[in-house]
Amino acid sequence: MKNTVKNIISAKGNTKLTMLTAYDALFASLADEAGADIILVGDSLGNTVLGYKSTVPVTMEDMLHHSAAVVRGVEKAFVVADIPFAIAHKKFDVLLDASARLVQEAGVDAVKIEGGKKMAKKISKLSEAGIAVMAHIGLEPQQVMKLGGYRKFGKTDEEKQTMLDDAKALEEAGAFSLVMEMTDPDLAAEITREISIPTIGIGSGPSCDGQVLVCADVLGFTQNPPKFVKKYADLRSQTLEAYAQFIGDVKLSNFPPSK
Repeated sequence: MKNTVKNIISAKGNTKLTMLTAYDALFASLADEAGADIILVGDSLGNTVLGYKSTVPVTMEDMLHHSAAVVRGVEKAFVVADIPFAIAHKKFDVLLDASARLVQEAGVDAVKIEGGKKMAKKISKLSEAGIAVMAHIGLEPQQVMKLGGYRKFGKTDEEKQTMLDDAKALEEAGAFSLVMEMTDPDLAAEITREISIPTIGIGSGPSCDGQVLVCADVLGFTQNPPKFVKKYADLRSQTLEAYAQFIGDVKLSNFPPSK
């Protein structure tokens, strides 16, 4: 049975939610078969697939292309796609058009938007238009140029209050879930208690209602993953070994095998 917004919201307090990124049909189908509740077509594809240094260069066309591929590989998981850099800060009609294209053309179930209460009014209007929205606070990767790097959020009293206000405003606006990235674990736990929608953490401690990781980090393809990542496989080494064996076999005329 296909996961829905209703399933995700009802998971709060009952079962932990799992979310993995995917950028193509193959890896999406594997995450789906393994039982991931949610698959995120993250703009992290800029770093993991397209070779960029950040998520900022990822375009709407990139997101449409990869989101459609993921949707084709999924049967049960709920598919969410990131709204790429700056679009959410343009006029609402631009954001509505981008969100509608991801739902209509790519076939995703929801969109994800970075930003706190400053995004609440637009998220409310998207919800009124029938588009499900996953919100995202804490570290916002699309703001990396302004931030000058990556850091933990919610350590000062001022940041704690701002993030708590953001979470409540986003819930009130109609977001069905909230990603908290690189958020102080105590604050993430408090926000999780204070709002009725599920929280999904990444580098934000164990108290969130769910957890998300980038697939390349989980599988061990990333050479220098973030400190909070647990590597569940070392496919980088295995892939290099397999490729090297193939290349060696061809060089030595051992492949293809003779009759």
